[in-house]
Amino acid sequence: MAELVSLERGHEDTMWAVVATVGKTHRVAEVFRNRAQALADRDWRAREVRAYEDFLRRAKQPVPHYSVAPIRRSDLPRKWTPLPALGFLRGQFV
Repeated sequence: MAELVSLERGHEDTMWAVVATVGKTHRVAEVFRNRAQALADRDWRAREVRAYEDFLRRAKQPVPHYSVAPIRRSDLPRKWTPLPALGFLRGQFV
């Protein structure tokens, strides 16, 4: 008798997002295929923020907090682009 194999759809579509949070605003900073890469990117971004935290505060820029969460490709905005490490461009949180 043939053995049935369950194919769980959605795992190939699931990625890991590094999420930047400032106040109540959440933005996807970057996406990765595996969690280890996302955690490494989150740690790098956190180090960059710590290194420039005094500058950000003096410039009255928001200091982003980074976390990692699973995300489906379909949940990304159509024109999504990665965020810079400090979370802002041209003086505003993007």
